[in-house]
Amino acid sequence: MNLARLKVIFAVVLAVALVSSPVAAQEPIWRHGIALMGEPKLPADFKHFPYVNPDAPKGGVLNMSSSSTSMASAGTFDSFNPVLTLRGVPPAGLSQVFDTLMKSSEDEVSTSYGLIAESLSFPDDVSSVTFKLRPEAKWPDGEPITPEDVIFSFEKSKELNPRGAAYYQHVTGVEKTGDREVTFRFDEKNNRELPSILGQLVIVPKHWWEGTDASGKKRDISKTTLEPVMGSGAYKIDSFQAGSSIRYELRDDYWGKNLPVNVGQNNIRTINYIFYTDRDVEFEAFRSGATDFWQETQAARWATKYDFPAIKDGRVKKEEIPNPYRATGIMQALVPNLRRDLFKDQRIRRALNLALDFEEINRTVLYNQYTRVNSYFFGTELASAGLPEGRELEILNEIKDKVPASVFTTPYTNPVGGDPNKVRDNLRQAVALFKEAGWELKGNRMVHSKTGQPFAFEILLSSPQLERVALPYTQSLKKIGVEARVRPVDAAQYQNRTRSYDFDMTWVVWGQTLNPGNEQIYHWGSKSANEPGSDNYAGIADPGIDILINKIVFAKDRPELVAATKALDRVLLAHDYVVPLYYMMAMRIAYWDRFERPANLPEYGIGFPDAWWSKSAGK
Repeated sequence: MNLARLKVIFAVVLAVALVSSPVAAQEPIWRHGIALMGEPKLPADFKHFPYVNPDAPKGGVLNMSSSSTSMASAGTFDSFNPVLTLRGVPPAGLSQVFDTLMKSSEDEVSTSYGLIAESLSFPDDVSSVTFKLRPEAKWPDGEPITPEDVIFSFEKSKELNPRGAAYYQHVTGVEKTGDREVTFRFDEKNNRELPSILGQLVIVPKHWWEGTDASGKKRDISKTTLEPVMGSGAYKIDSFQAGSSIRYELRDDYWGKNLPVNVGQNNIRTINYIFYTDRDVEFEAFRSGATDFWQETQAARWATKYDFPAIKDGRVKKEEIPNPYRATGIMQALVPNLRRDLFKDQRIRRALNLALDFEEINRTVLYNQYTRVNSYFFGTELASAGLPEGRELEILNEIKDKVPASVFTTPYTNPVGGDPNKVRDNLRQAVALFKEAGWELKGNRMVHSKTGQPFAFEILLSSPQLERVALPYTQSLKKIGVEARVRPVDAAQYQNRTRSYDFDMTWVVWGQTLNPGNEQIYHWGSKSANEPGSDNYAGIADPGIDILINKIVFAKDRPELVAATKALDRVLLAHDYVVPLYYMMAMRIAYWDRFERPANLPEYGIGFPDAWWSKSAGK
């Protein structure tokens, strides 16, 4: 073989080798941000989020009550461990102490930009994701944030937190792949949400948790703790009184203060939270000026209690802002626990819905401020309506034998009450459904036809204020012989009971993004039905629903995602898993005129408290 021919063969072999080489096949593309659908709006060299004031002064004090912005934190707290979110009750504001790999933008849907990670990379088939950490990222003690910290945070979150185990179930491995690089590997391909989910991972310091406290006792991340924890975030725990108050202080040495995702944010020097067990007392504290901000959740109070002097003279501002709900689908409902035999029959669940006279409750209790929820994605383009058509119909036909026949013939509607004739008709239908299911009305009690067992159950509530709606509902149920007892409990007990599904019926609010994905498994997938701490409160385990969730997770484009989500919504509704309640698609807030905020609020939020600043700052 002559030399020229050998050179040709060598060149061909070399070319083939280069093409087949993993490196040559796909060089990593490093991204400064990630969007679940499409691309991030902001370029790699952006200076700050569009909705912030980059010149906002730092300083001042913000006084908050424990449930000023979320009822979930009402009552008390007993742990600072950010990993054990389902064991122990963390205090409001704890998230300010910790950073994540990426930071979400309130101006875009399901989009985040580099925080601890300066960039990320994933192959076309999304079989893995690699995060490149910033060299300047440091813990308060000066130690760098390392891939080992990320690996430790992930492994402990998956091991010790049921939610973490569910969210990260398709992450099969994590390893250090460079001095500042960490790679997560997946057991499935084309799940575009996994890189985004991992970008929201809270990073904790491995060396701190594996060290000892001031008394020399070894720390244990598997247990709750009230030792002020170390985090890499903008704030630190300055002081606290166990269960009653906590004070956060802005860190002057915060490593990330000048990052584009933080410019114009974290402006308030001191943030105090006071914990109340009574929501009415908490509101009086706000009215008196003891606290600065209030998110209203009670229609009657919004309609009747905002006539105090500070409102009239402008010292307290009152607003209804739709921004936070523009990208949020809501299902608020009373949820029967299908793990209880009492609620396994769909006819019973439909009868329970027929017994709720929403129109009367809205008129007498809610001041006609609300709309009845008729979708698991209420208020968004993802909500199903009418009869299925187009791609949605095609998807449903693919699994026709696994979904209720009614999805093809009957649009979902809630019962309508509000006048005596409609109410009587609804209750008659409810009694008929009970009879079909083996129950009968004897005297004034609904009893099982064979055993004589009365139909009775408990409604578990997280707050006494919910009784305003729950009690009228029990009175309606009483008209058909059903005995329902209402039981409000404190935050810790409510969390423990719902975590272990120790309830008959409870009140739940599910929030959805415009880009649903893996969390749908956690809401109503069969895998989560008996997993302690999941959001599958109803105990849904249905093969048709599992298939539809899978179609959402692996949707390749926006039209496919919308069609699959509408199909899922339609099937969930057709099973009558919940008694839908109501919602108001605007955030009702009131605040003392001690703060400034950006002229243009973010499209999908209010930027509070991060992008607001104190009027007293710098004075």
